[in-house]
Amino acid sequence: MRTGRPLLAAAALAVITTGAAYTFGPDAPPAKPAKVVKPIKPTKPAKPATHTTAEQVSGTTTPASGATACPVSAEYPKRRLRGVWIATVKNIDWPSRTGLSAAQQQAEYVRILDSAVKRRFNAVFVQVRPASDALYRSALEPWSQYLTGTAGKDPGWDPLTFLVTEAHRRGLEFHAWFNPYRAAYDGGLKGLPANHPARRNPGWIVRHEGKIYYNPGLPQVRDHVTSVVKDVVGRYDVDGVHFDDYFYPYPGAGTAFDDDAAFKKYGKGAKRADWRRANVNSLIAQVDKAVHETKPYVKFGVSPFGIWRNKSEDPTGSASGGMSAYDSIYADARHWIREGTVDYVVPQLYWPRGFKVADYDVLMPWWANEVKGTGVHLYIGQGLYRVGSTDTPAWTKPGELPSHLTRNREYEEVRGDVYFSAKQLLTDPLGVLSRIAKTAYARPALLPLMESLGGRAPAEPADVRAQGAVISWRTSPGARSYAVYRIASGKAGKCATADGRNLVAVVPATGGDRQTFTAGAGGGAYLVTALDRLHNESSAAKTIIP
Repeated sequence: MRTGRPLLAAAALAVITTGAAYTFGPDAPPAKPAKVVKPIKPTKPAKPATHTTAEQVSGTTTPASGATACPVSAEYPKRRLRGVWIATVKNIDWPSRTGLSAAQQQAEYVRILDSAVKRRFNAVFVQVRPASDALYRSALEPWSQYLTGTAGKDPGWDPLTFLVTEAHRRGLEFHAWFNPYRAAYDGGLKGLPANHPARRNPGWIVRHEGKIYYNPGLPQVRDHVTSVVKDVVGRYDVDGVHFDDYFYPYPGAGTAFDDDAAFKKYGKGAKRADWRRANVNSLIAQVDKAVHETKPYVKFGVSPFGIWRNKSEDPTGSASGGMSAYDSIYADARHWIREGTVDYVVPQLYWPRGFKVADYDVLMPWWANEVKGTGVHLYIGQGLYRVGSTDTPAWTKPGELPSHLTRNREYEEVRGDVYFSAKQLLTDPLGVLSRIAKTAYARPALLPLMESLGGRAPAEPADVRAQGAVISWRTSPGARSYAVYRIASGKAGKCATADGRNLVAVVPATGGDRQTFTAGAGGGAYLVTALDRLHNESSAAKTIIP
């Protein structure tokens, strides 16, 4: 039981309209020096941790009782989420087009994963439900049209099993990304398969500006969305469930969203805006409960639009001038954070530093302050797709996006970044990813630790041996991966694994009785720790390579 914790704009385009910053989704037209910080103290009751010896202290862990805390450097963060969104709607990222064979789809996906691993990423957020459809075998919703080109057509294989397995094979955490309310991306009901929930339950839908949405005000809709999520969590080995920024529709042509009947039935005298926010809040809480009742270790998070409210609308809002998610799409991320109905948030800060109406240097600290002391993790949604755009001068500079990561390190509440999207992961616009891989991502990173989700550090690796450059050790039961540290001097003190300065590899576990790692950095002392799926970390075993 978790206590104490009171998109995604997929092709998101930052546009200035009447002085405001907007983000549209997949359906839209096209610093200071590093400082030493103390380990973060726990902010809420957590299950007994077995990962917190002095050797494991980092920016997201604390020393076990009686252990001496080790100083850690913000320049060498040991735990950092490094993720990428893989959008399937409209074939934005994967598959690149409809109608590819299973082998072709698999090869494309593996290429994306290998590119992520090459740049030392450790998580993928894969869109498995773009519009009340499924990129997996489901009894609740039809096959996605983005696989075969025809909604409801069986592709002849179950992609999700492959997607998860290949991610785990490479040491990547897998978050299944769902769009909760979009029932049909384009066209009418006639274009949907007969078994589509929107056709079977026409009373659930609202037709709005050319698209079909499920009505967030209906309890039946919340129950259906929750059932879909719970089905995936129960049947597949996913590590997380992820919602993007799409709740009530973004402002478009100004047409009113027709939920009059639902409001009359369920509004109970509330103001419509408050009622709409309550509907979204109810869904978030319901899904959060279902996820953790099904598998307590699975994470649940949301990637909200980057502006909660502006100071002009609320004195506690951000010093910005863009669209308010709270007022326009009825998404109250502050409520989710304070109520503890999310494990993490990934606000989409797709604007550069110094951008007047939505300044990264203003918004990132605002979000850091929102999660402070709550136990909710904060990762920043980075607009990789904007790099190289000429409509905003800052995005023409290869140093802009890397500077965001430098700024993030000044705030211990920021625990990582997620990039939109995988297409740019392959093209590396302006060489920014290569630059990041040589600087901020020069070393691998463990996942940020969510102590409230439990888990248990595996046993310390046993029988660690070095033969030439090959280090091997006995498999630790329950280990998902292993961390390898190198201390060139050969002298491994108690704080050798406290931050990331000595971390050289995170090795995914393989089958068999023994695991191996080939050292390429020269001799010295090598420390090996075992990690469970949440990256609870064991104590270290040592070997020497002369």
